[in-house]
Amino acid sequence: MRPTGRRATALMAAALITTGPAVAPVLRGISEPEPTAVAVPPVPGRPGAAADRGDPRRFHATCRTKTEGSHATVSCHNPYPYIDRVRLHIECERWWDIDVDSAPVKILPAGYAALTDRCWKEIRAVWVSHEVER
Repeated sequence: MRPTGRRATALMAAALITTGPAVAPVLRGISEPEPTAVAVPPVPGRPGAAADRGDPRRFHATCRTKTEGSHATVSCHNPYPYIDRVRLHIECERWWDIDVDSAPVKILPAGYAALTDRCWKEIRAVWVSHEVER
């Protein structure tokens, strides 16, 4: 037997107070659509997803590249509390010119690093890769 009138209102109010507003649609008979889950890919080298403390791949150092002729320079600043390993990559224009991949450089939290390298002739592309460690 369902309670009616004041008793039903009092029971609903008590249920809302003790269990929170998540039960309100169920008590009113309204079905809400289930939220869609967004899959966060796991962090390399770490089991599970990193959604609880934020995805550490977002927290990489801010880098600016500068190209002058056959020389490329990148300057990076790490404002985050994680260590970021940065590498400079240069793709040379000429087929016989060897492309450049620098050794990884650790940038500590609030740290700064500048990497520079060159091709023999022209540069086609310059980019920086990041590897964040916790």
